[in-house]
Amino acid sequence: MIIYQLEKGPLRYNMLKKAIPSITEKMLIQHLRELETDNLIVREVKPVVPPHVTYELTAAGKELSPVLAAMAKWGFQHNK
Repeated sequence: MIIYQLEKGPLRYNMLKKAIPSITEKMLIQHLRELETDNLIVREVKPVVPPHVTYELTAAGKELSPVLAAMAKWGFQHNK
């Protein structure tokens, strides 16, 4: 879901949280860190008060778009 949301472009943490209301804050933070470790997203922190953190897909993360689209298509076809 995080990668799907970031396909639209960079998002701040709060926008991601609103886009995925069923995820807990702990799980969102954990998944964001894992995706960053896997080099699928990049986290940019701007030194302002309060901190301005933006998440964006890397080139490798963007390559997952067709895979996610194929999985979603398969899921819709078999959701009967």
